Amino acid sequence: MGVTPGPPAAVVAVDAGNSKTDVAVVGADGTVLGTARGGGFQPAVAGVGVAVDALAEVVGEAVSAARLTGDGPCAVHVSACLANADLPAEEEELTRAVHARGWGTSTAVRNDTFAILRAGVDEPRGVAVVCGAGINCVGMLPDGRTARFPALGRISGDWGGGSGLAEEALWWAARAEDGRGEPTGLARALPAHFGLGSVYALIEALHLGRIPAVRRHELTPVLFAVSAAGDPVARGLVERLAREVVAMATVALDRLDLLDAEVPVVLGGGVLAAGHPDLNPRIAELLADKAPRAVLRVVTAPPVLGAALLGLDHVGAAPAAYAALRARYAQPPGPGTDRP
Repeated sequence: MGVTPGPPAAVVAVDAGNSKTDVAVVGADGTVLGTARGGGFQPAVAGVGVAVDALAEVVGEAVSAARLTGDGPCAVHVSACLANADLPAEEEELTRAVHARGWGTSTAVRNDTFAILRAGVDEPRGVAVVCGAGINCVGMLPDGRTARFPALGRISGDWGGGSGLAEEALWWAARAEDGRGEPTGLARALPAHFGLGSVYALIEALHLGRIPAVRRHELTPVLFAVSAAGDPVARGLVERLAREVVAMATVALDRLDLLDAEVPVVLGGGVLAAGHPDLNPRIAELLADKAPRAVLRVVTAPPVLGAALLGLDHVGAAPAAYAALRARYAQPPGPGTDRP
């Protein structure tokens, strides 16, 4: 895939998460020439080759939408922010696999959390904590230095994320119902969400597959609703998540010598972007104690914007290109709702 006639586009931007993939082909002036959306990117399940094959279909659709044809590279640079690129070794393997497709004359693969960070800052400087199905945190500086965590779950010291919160809520609810734990409204609210009368019935339905495992994530909003009603157990879980978010952000800031700097700390992912009244204000309060000059922001722009901005950084785009691209996705890099 290339460009005929004329030069290639500036950037092929890829944001590939576990559940969906977005691709944007962006011109040197920041104009979005073509986009496409596809399924999730799961090299750990499908294998790198199969996963990149699926990615190639989405890239091909975006390139076709941009009306780019030919035999050479279709872009100067490929900026790919990919789920499951959690370790440097995985980034290197995926960089080789993506670059071999010949979409760009250069290729950079990063973990998809970097896309959310870049979407929420006006320059490549800051820290992001993302809480979706799991939890992750990254930081970056314009000189290329980064801070990151393996983010592989409990084996790498992680706690939180939508899936983790749902598991914790089920644990407390089960123990409340059978008498091993303290009472909590979760014991009524969790099974009621599925029209069931007891936690035992919910456990049975999950175990036997009558309720698909993928639906467990539906329990996370229930947990926040029970917390908002004042339940001590649910409120304790929300408090723990707030502390985990701040712990990750603080460590990343410290690694980049930014603890005392006026620097953005971006919150992203479904759990944090939802703006739960028990969670985000508490994060702001705790972060103010650790990093008083940090500027907390909630990013809701699509992460493919961040992947494209990282691509424009690489090619040295003009300021007007950044403005045009942000206008396309309508996400200013300003403060969120938590605190200035």
